[in-house]
Amino acid sequence: MSVFQSSPVSGEHRSVLVVGAGPVGLAAALALRAREVPVTVLEAEAKMGRSIGSRAIYIHRSSLELLEGLRPGLGRTLADAGLVWATKRTFWRGREVYSRTYPPLDPEVLPPFSSLPQEDIEQLLLDACKNEGVEFVTGTRVNGVEVKPDGVMLTTEGGVAWEADYVVGADGARSAVRKGIGATMQGDRSENWFIVVDIADTPDVPSLPIERHFHYEHPAVDGRHVLIVPFTGGWRVDLQCRREDDYKEFSSPDGVKAWLSKVVSPEHAEHVTWVSTYQFLQLVADSLTDEHRRVLLIGEACHLFAPFGARGMNSGIEDADAAGDAIAGARSAASPEESHAAVDRFARQRKRAAQVNRDAASTALQHMQARDPVVRARRRLALMLAPRSSRARRWLDEAPYGPRREETLAAQEGITL
Repeated sequence: MSVFQSSPVSGEHRSVLVVGAGPVGLAAALALRAREVPVTVLEAEAKMGRSIGSRAIYIHRSSLELLEGLRPGLGRTLADAGLVWATKRTFWRGREVYSRTYPPLDPEVLPPFSSLPQEDIEQLLLDACKNEGVEFVTGTRVNGVEVKPDGVMLTTEGGVAWEADYVVGADGARSAVRKGIGATMQGDRSENWFIVVDIADTPDVPSLPIERHFHYEHPAVDGRHVLIVPFTGGWRVDLQCRREDDYKEFSSPDGVKAWLSKVVSPEHAEHVTWVSTYQFLQLVADSLTDEHRRVLLIGEACHLFAPFGARGMNSGIEDADAAGDAIAGARSAASPEESHAAVDRFARQRKRAAQVNRDAASTALQHMQARDPVVRARRRLALMLAPRSSRARRWLDEAPYGPRREETLAAQEGITL
């Protein structure tokens, strides 16, 4: 069974330290345990548990399959805990231009995705980690990293030093581990702001359709784009602001109620549980490891994407598995050169995967923002052809999410994303 420490008491040596207990850090711990590598997770927060907002809500089948392989039954548990909507619809200025309803799922096969709040995902991963004997130390915020040829020393805000053979940095967008090894993020951000709202599913309000709806230029909100996605326990509604919009006005309690009442209903606007604002970042770290090949960066510690296509957490889970494989290979290598090569291979392949995912998300973002005259012309042409062209209708539905996984996999030459 796992060991929890509420406060660090010693900087004992560990084989591997994972910094960060989000879904990607927890997946890394499982990946290491699946390869019989002992692992300790350091979490900055004093308590691990429920957080605010749904955040990442979409797990691809590839991630479910990967987690199922790391711990048999986990992928199925995540699938059963989530929601799979069978119908998706796309609208242009209030008129439906595309719809598709998928056939019933095969209960013997993991579904194409599972939609549930990130906090539920984290709890299920945490339970799996406990059962695999992962050690956790909470209230341990890392603020210093010293890498040597034979290992890593982390120091915390409380002055405790932790030593390890390897460190996995899964500590998010403001990663102290990334900063500690001198890696920097490179890229840009969206010009538009986006408002993300969670609506609770409550028995006193009629349920919204269990369908994914995307609206180009929704007429009820003066032509702004709107996405509505169901997940276990509620719905997410995304509003794309214009460049000239005051996002603070749209995200204020009165502002949210005003536009949400027009998009769904005044009754649903009374059951908002979370509001967040974003300018979407498109960043990839210049390096995913250090000069001594002892630190490996994964998830948002080394890449940030716009959420279109749900590439963030899902690619982070792929990173986590690759990091586990690299560390296991480095530990069993016959020479320092082979050990370095295992980590180099991880860093090279996962950086390339991050770049492909960033570019795919950027393509979707460009389509959504339509700054380029060529993009606007393609959208108008597709709209004109939609009544008689299934290809145009399908493109209007898929373009807001970027290239399909099959296309990005081809670009990646077989490396998982």
